[in-house]
Amino acid sequence: MNPPAGAADFLDRLGWGDADVLPLAGDASFRRYFRVAGHGRSAILMDAPPLHEDARPFLDVAGWLAERGFSAPAILGTDLDQGLVLLEDFGDARMRETVDAAPESLLRLYEAAVDILIRLHGEPAGPWRAYDRAELHREADLLVEWYCPAIGLDVDAGSYRAAWDAVFDHALADAPVTVLRDYHAENLMLVGGSESLGLLDFQDALAGHPAYDLVSLLQDARRDVEPAIEAAMLDRYRRTTGVGEAFDAAYHVLGAQRNAKIVGIFTRLWQRDGKPRYPALCPRVWRYLNADLDHPALAPVKAWFDANIPPEQRGDPMEIGAETTSA
Repeated sequence: MNPPAGAADFLDRLGWGDADVLPLAGDASFRRYFRVAGHGRSAILMDAPPLHEDARPFLDVAGWLAERGFSAPAILGTDLDQGLVLLEDFGDARMRETVDAAPESLLRLYEAAVDILIRLHGEPAGPWRAYDRAELHREADLLVEWYCPAIGLDVDAGSYRAAWDAVFDHALADAPVTVLRDYHAENLMLVGGSESLGLLDFQDALAGHPAYDLVSLLQDARRDVEPAIEAAMLDRYRRTTGVGEAFDAAYHVLGAQRNAKIVGIFTRLWQRDGKPRYPALCPRVWRYLNADLDHPALAPVKAWFDANIPPEQRGDPMEIGAETTSA
């Protein structure tokens, strides 16, 4: 993974011209990341190609978070024409690897992550567009647009939408908050060798329901979160904020919606974008989705899934699709 053509001049203008530029992992988007290191200091170069990505939302949300005391990476320099941003380096200690390697840290780090959300939800929403019914539908539709065709299922998209429409009132916030949307253990960094958590991957922030980022954290598509931890963290959030029973319905409706979306996105990443590692994550996401569907608020959606996608066809779309084709 080579740095973009304009990176050398960009870094030179910022006083980093003699630093080494080392590739880091990309993500599910077109963005790429590099560590810029030299003379005892380091930074992160984000390459967001303007044809595919817009770096401005990241900068806007980072500034909004920093102004309110949240740990977003400082912006060290930008060239938006080239899609280049130089960021503070939070290091390599992600929450995900930390809790996997040191299980004794799991409870306190999840508590710290929940506490950040409690603080965030004490703030009025930022100036982001609304996480409204139309957006919820657009995302949920990804399952029938990508997953179902991939496994050879021809389903009724109209009745699917109608089922979701019957439950989305639960997912619309009377008092919206900033929803970061990808708030999970791979986007939370242990900064400076401490257990202070830094935030990443928040450029898609919207103004929506406070339950959404809790779902993102506690029904993590990339690592198993034990039901006991999910229950304990939900209890911590409830006790601290005083939310009522309506919050539980919102949590599971948004959980089901998010997990349906992710199944669709992971299938699309495989089929459209040539990223075959994502389908293997789908069985975990289906486990979360199946559990959410058992909540009474989701009865219409559960009925649709029961009628249209049998349990044995809820899993890895690459494997299921191959079995369907060979049969």
